Amino acid sequence: MLRVDGTVRFSGKKERRVNTQATSNSGRTEINWGNTIGLFVFHAGAVTALFMFEWQAFIVAAALYWLTIGCGIGMGYHRLLTHRGYDVPKPVEYFMAVCGALTLEGGPITWVATHRIHHQKSDQEGDPHSPNDGGWWSHAGWIFMREPSHTRTEWIKRYAPDLSKDRFYVWLNKYHYVPMIPLGLILLAVGGLPMMLWGVCMRVVLGLHSTWLVNSAAHIWGSRRFATTDDSRNNWWVALLTFGEGWHNNHHAHPTSARHGLRWYEFDLTWLQIRFLEVLGLVKAVQVPKLDFSSMPSRESIHSKAA
Repeated sequence: MLRVDGTVRFSGKKERRVNTQATSNSGRTEINWGNTIGLFVFHAGAVTALFMFEWQAFIVAAALYWLTIGCGIGMGYHRLLTHRGYDVPKPVEYFMAVCGALTLEGGPITWVATHRIHHQKSDQEGDPHSPNDGGWWSHAGWIFMREPSHTRTEWIKRYAPDLSKDRFYVWLNKYHYVPMIPLGLILLAVGGLPMMLWGVCMRVVLGLHSTWLVNSAAHIWGSRRFATTDDSRNNWWVALLTFGEGWHNNHHAHPTSARHGLRWYEFDLTWLQIRFLEVLGLVKAVQVPKLDFSSMPSRESIHSKAA
């Protein structure tokens, strides 16, 4: 049985751990060479972009960063597809999913299944990216050792059965890199190599590291408003980089909430976007917890590590 808070329970059966790391037959961790080579190429492209700076290319990259990270990952993959914090018409949902695919963080089914496992086993054995296994591992190491998508059919179906029944998501999950091809060609045709390098390589690399910081930094540095069973923290600078995803302790305490920045001083652009679409009538059934902050400790008294 799937629960929208990211956990999965099976009636009448004992839950067993799903190994999300790639291991050989002998049990040793194997490098995912596809991911490793791809990341090397994109990082090399991002470095090259620094020597081909143009303001037009920079502005296009910034706009695409917001569209893919803010709308694609924050609004789409995370708060909508993973946790169902709100509802939108299918065409809007599919558009957000395509924007998410343009980050090259993987297909929607794989991303959602991985994140639901993270919530179920957060900072415990079985968490695919916990700092308890090392800061570098939680940030990017797990990607270099990640199992190829086509070999993870069993746990994908277990943790994302809702998306696995949708033909569009099945196709996009298998060919999540395809939308990047026409985008790259368009950028190359419009602005030449500089715009392609900034709009694709630089934008993708910055987006990847920003998202990975939620897995690493937001479980190491910051404040804790809620006494969750994991090490999630509210980290203001990660929130700025990810349009609100850095209010991670808030999120782990209330995973189905469409709003992560729960106080006025916790800037959450993704939440503002959801509210804007709600005003336009495109968003329905928005989930937000009702909290009494007057009974909670002050910000200063809940810091255990400096952000």
